[in-house]
Amino acid sequence: MAVVDSLFARLPAPVRAQLIKHRELLKFAVVGGICFVVTNAINYALKLTVLNRNPVTALIIAVIIATIVSYILNREWSFRDRGGRERPHEAALFFLISGIGVGLNALPLYVSRYFLHLQVPNVTLLTQEVADFGFGIILGTLVAMVFRWWAFKKWVFPDAEARARVRALHPVPPPDEERAA
Repeated sequence: MAVVDSLFARLPAPVRAQLIKHRELLKFAVVGGICFVVTNAINYALKLTVLNRNPVTALIIAVIIATIVSYILNREWSFRDRGGRERPHEAALFFLISGIGVGLNALPLYVSRYFLHLQVPNVTLLTQEVADFGFGIILGTLVAMVFRWWAFKKWVFPDAEARARVRALHPVPPPDEERAA
C-alpha cells in the first residue's frame, strides 16, 4: 500500500479526490484489465493451436476462464465491502450475469465472422485477425464490461456496505506476539 499511497500523494488534490470517489470503478477496471490479458492469452493460445477453425469457441472458453478469475478478484477486492446475499446465491447470480456477458462478448465476433463474412477466404488473414480483435476482443469486451458493471452493482453485490458492517461487528483480533515469533 505504500506504493499506492505515494502515487496518490503526487496527484493533484482534485484528481486524487475523484479517484477515491470512484475507487470501486477503478478497481473493477483493474480487474477487467487483468481478465482482458487472461482472455487474450487463452483465446490466442487456443485459436492458434487446437481451435484454429473455431474462433468463437476459443473466445468463449477464454472468457469463461477469465470470468472465474474475475469472480475471485471482484468478490475479494473490487466489491470487497459490498454484499447483501448469501455466498452461493451471490456466486450463482455472478455466473448467470457473467454467462450473459459471455454471450454479449461473443456476439460482435459472431456478427463479424458469419454476417459480415470477415474471414478467409473472403478477406486476407490479416484483415480477418484485425476484425476478430476489433469485434471480438475490443467491442465485445466493452459491451460485456458495461453490462457487468451495472448488473453486478444492481443484483450481485447490491448492498454497498454489507461486508464492511460485518467486519466492524466481528473484527479479526491481531495475532499473538508469541505465535508470530
